[in-house]
Amino acid sequence: MREIVVISGKGGTGKTSISASLSYLTKNEAIVCDCDVDAANMHLLLDADFKEQRDFYSGEIAVIDPDLCTNCGKCFDVCRFDAIIKRRDYHEVDPISCEGCYYCSRICPSDAIEMVTQKAGDIFISNIKNGSKMVHAKLGFGAENSGKLVSKVKQIAKELALKEGKKYVITDGSPGIGCPVISSLSGANLVVLVTEATVSGFHDLKRVHELTKSFNLKSVCVINKYDLNMKITNQIREYLLSEDIQLLASLAYDENFTKAMSRAKPIVEFDENCQITAQIKMSWYNVVKLDK
Repeated sequence: MREIVVISGKGGTGKTSISASLSYLTKNEAIVCDCDVDAANMHLLLDADFKEQRDFYSGEIAVIDPDLCTNCGKCFDVCRFDAIIKRRDYHEVDPISCEGCYYCSRICPSDAIEMVTQKAGDIFISNIKNGSKMVHAKLGFGAENSGKLVSKVKQIAKELALKEGKKYVITDGSPGIGCPVISSLSGANLVVLVTEATVSGFHDLKRVHELTKSFNLKSVCVINKYDLNMKITNQIREYLLSEDIQLLASLAYDENFTKAMSRAKPIVEFDENCQITAQIKMSWYNVVKLDK
């Protein structure tokens, strides 16, 4: 079983659309894994049915027992996150503001404050339109530890792939270079970098490639909307050549790409005969060859 991770240095490059297209092309040979847990949306393109749901618990928050609280106010005085709310006869904790630092529970003279493990999100295992399965998640509002949730999603996806004898795990990583991206890259066999022909796209491509290099991961690249700025595109191509990164495809701007998203379909499903579909199919063919 091999894992191909699709990432980009910034949002809006078409990373998820390309991930969904590659996933659709694999039919039932791959488990699909959406690691963009902060803003998951690939399930829309692959018609996920949310068949199985699991709670994700991570981190702790303070909870004040109003029956034990003497309303002394010591917790309010020491909280540096403004998470303690004063009531007439007791205090309570705002769960969104609480950072789980334990300080209030340690100084409470009546032991009225308990640290409780919180539910931080949901993990889903879904059937998808290509006949395979997808593991995806949603981080709770204001919750932390998105990197830990990504790790759990990847773990479940790999276990499922091994159990069902799949050849691949196709992972849609988070944009950027933070903890969720680092978690997305762990255990990857090949990284597909998606960028666009803009100054910010090129800048963030270089940042995310430095990250992949630090993990000694082999990378290939797709330039989306390459015809927006040919000067930047040529600079990206020169950079890829200097870094020994294979260019899989240069995709032109095409309104069908947007129309496909509005119909909740990957471009390879929406228009089987367009040039972009042919290029993405060839890209997957080259990815398979590289991964052997």
